[in-house]
Amino acid sequence: MRLFIDTDILLDFALGREPYVGAAAGVLEWAGENPGQCAVAWHSLANFHYLTKGRSVEFIGELLEFVEIPRTGTREMKQAMSLGFDDLEDAMQVAAALLFDAQVIVSRNGKHYRKSPIKVMGASELLPILR
Repeated sequence: MRLFIDTDILLDFALGREPYVGAAAGVLEWAGENPGQCAVAWHSLANFHYLTKGRSVEFIGELLEFVEIPRTGTREMKQAMSLGFDDLEDAMQVAAALLFDAQVIVSRNGKHYRKSPIKVMGASELLPILR
């Protein structure tokens, strides 16, 4: 299964946010066991680094051992802008997920992705399927 991991899942894990950290850890563990089957957006890592106050360099380095970064550009940005999302950042996530051929976007904010052509699932909802 090809998964696209939203920034909130990374933050749940790295910041130990309860009650979400366990499910986020499970998704990242699966990603580590299945290199190349998960992706995150380039801009997610910048947002993640900013939100962790710069304490994430080691984590990002480890993540890049098994998670892909789709090579997005002008075409994908135009696609994101055409999706009709209220939040451009969420649309950018979808455009990157489409480029990666993701089957599922893993996010805690499913309501933000109502217009997504890719299925969106929460980490806790997805874990039983991955196991």
